[in-house]
Amino acid sequence: MIHLRGRHADAVIDESTGAPTVVYWGAPLGEVDLDTITEALRLSVQQGSLDVVAPVSVVPEHGSGFQGRPGLQGHRRGGRQWAPRFTTTSVREFVSESVSDAGAAGVRVESVDTVAQLQLVVTVTLGDVLAVDCALTNTGDTRYLLDALHPTLPLPAHASELLTFDGRWTREFHPVRREWASGVFLTENRAGRTSHDHPPLVYAGSPGFGEWSGDVWGVHVAWSGNHTLHAEAMPDGRRYIQGGELIHPGELCLEPGDTYAAPTVLGVYGCGLTPASWGFHRWIRRSPAAPTKPRPVLLNTWEAVYFDHDNEKLRALATAAAALGIERFVLDDGWFGSRRDDSSGLGDWWVSPEVYPDGLAPVIDHVRGLGMEFGIWVEPEMVNPDSDLYREHPDWALTTDGYEPVLARNQLVLNLAHPDAFAHVFGQLDTLFRDHDIQYVKWDMNRNHTQGSGADDKAGTHAQTLALYRLLDELRERHPGIEIESCSSGGARIDLEILRRTERVWTSDCNDALERQTIQWGASMLIPNELMGAHIGPTRSHTTGRMHSLAFRALTALFGHLGVEWNVLTLDDREREQLAEVIALHQRFRPLLHSGDTVRFDPVRNGQTAASHAYGVYAADRSQALVAHVQLTSGMSLVPPPLRLPGLDPNRRYVVEQVPVGGSRVSWPASGLVLTGAQLAAHGIQLPRQHPESGILLHLRAEPTRIKVPGAHPAN
Repeated sequence: MIHLRGRHADAVIDESTGAPTVVYWGAPLGEVDLDTITEALRLSVQQGSLDVVAPVSVVPEHGSGFQGRPGLQGHRRGGRQWAPRFTTTSVREFVSESVSDAGAAGVRVESVDTVAQLQLVVTVTLGDVLAVDCALTNTGDTRYLLDALHPTLPLPAHASELLTFDGRWTREFHPVRREWASGVFLTENRAGRTSHDHPPLVYAGSPGFGEWSGDVWGVHVAWSGNHTLHAEAMPDGRRYIQGGELIHPGELCLEPGDTYAAPTVLGVYGCGLTPASWGFHRWIRRSPAAPTKPRPVLLNTWEAVYFDHDNEKLRALATAAAALGIERFVLDDGWFGSRRDDSSGLGDWWVSPEVYPDGLAPVIDHVRGLGMEFGIWVEPEMVNPDSDLYREHPDWALTTDGYEPVLARNQLVLNLAHPDAFAHVFGQLDTLFRDHDIQYVKWDMNRNHTQGSGADDKAGTHAQTLALYRLLDELRERHPGIEIESCSSGGARIDLEILRRTERVWTSDCNDALERQTIQWGASMLIPNELMGAHIGPTRSHTTGRMHSLAFRALTALFGHLGVEWNVLTLDDREREQLAEVIALHQRFRPLLHSGDTVRFDPVRNGQTAASHAYGVYAADRSQALVAHVQLTSGMSLVPPPLRLPGLDPNRRYVVEQVPVGGSRVSWPASGLVLTGAQLAAHGIQLPRQHPESGILLHLRAEPTRIKVPGAHPAN
């Protein structure tokens, strides 16, 4: 029995069960006799069942009597050796030296099955997150066909409510609550990317858990390809969540000596959703790609010009952007090859002489001369049939011989696992970055995989995902000063493995502020603000047709990595002044927004629908906070209930002031009120009536002297 003590949770590991078993995972235990845990949680054999109680190990074994879904599925030729049973051969405790988990306690357990001729290595570390890695090696002399290797984490019986996430293009990360009294909840993703529909994230908790209440466990599969999540409440009362890569039939055959490493499964625990999600945030903030400098406010040209790349208009757009305080200018789709619309040019990553007869240098020099960084859009994983690349190398597409390929947005997937295709794409991008003064890349991926086959006509998504990681890694090594955004038709590639290689995600192609409120609410349960691209779009959204005030659009985008996706040449004087004020406001609070703890407060609901959202950021030392309250729809009462703010320092007084945003008409007459952290958590503050699709922003500043509130405990 091994006791791992994390920064905010504990785990107890039984290493004697072949694949190790997480016996306990949750609130810190202090100093305990580990043998008492086993005795306290021992499950007796039940009438009508097997004579053994097989553990819910990290890789549960059907061959040992486990009646749920096995963690390892596969077989050798003829269906043999399909239910292995492992025996522990070595155990090593260690302290992690990896960037994301530096200082975390860990254990590495090696196990073998001499009959099935397999070796299993399981590594568990606990710092900000519980990280589980599994690797399977074929030690036999025949191939082993692998169907699944899915790390498994147990949950206590009282974690009987699930929070999952549904979505689609322009409507990502919508939270869905469901009772979990019995049975299985399963999501499967075959999109070839993390997906709009089923992000690999699930929370489970005690009934009625909230943002600041109840025991909450979260599980995330850190992988950018196909994945599965399986949550099961077993008949004997035990519960578990299992997640990993979804492997297509025949996709992974382990030849003798081959090893398969499953995607890392990350788990978090907290008292409430908000503290639990901090584990994911803190872990990714330690990653190699975590931003180390202020996130520049950017202007993206897409909704300003689309494919109309007129040099004079782009220069004028850059000049207007710089005057507003914008710090980065991103040239979107349409600058390369024959790319005048979305029907051609993908794969030809050279500057179009038709559109840019003098190359990109004049535009880049103009942008840089205005004091802004220059960024550019690429989609390297794709190819249009109408492109020079495809005409020369149709065999480089990820298609299946004998079948007419399925197009999406007039494009096919380019097989990056093909060595020549990889070298070609790397060479083109390397040349582009080397020959131009580029600081930022918007890396897009605009279609799902469908019947995509690689070598030997086997399914190619696994190899494609690894090739993508290698391409990003090698480009970052060659060009360390360039930042990369993960965009995939908006939010279809948001996971913590891609964010170990990128500094930002494009949260959604939808800039409608009302839709964005829920999208960003859900996304914040996985990623922190500074990684979440959030743009102020035009008055009328081009994805929904809805119109919103600048104040509402600005308040919605303010907390993320702020951008503008609006033709700022069309602004009148008042809009120009207000937008400049919003940008300056974001820059004023940016150090807090992008370093503090993201907080959310339980929404006021009309039935199942949230009538309002309240969210914000607390400084790590709780010296200040920025909180927004947004009215989404008409509530059942004329005014919202008092907004309570748990989690601040109860022994400090806070000056609470309204911050004007973009010409907002909402006014709070109590601005300047001084309240203790204990008061803010207990009775809160009464906010004024707000019209639907409007909001209010509050800044809380702690006074220098502390007080003593009887019975109050220090903030987290």
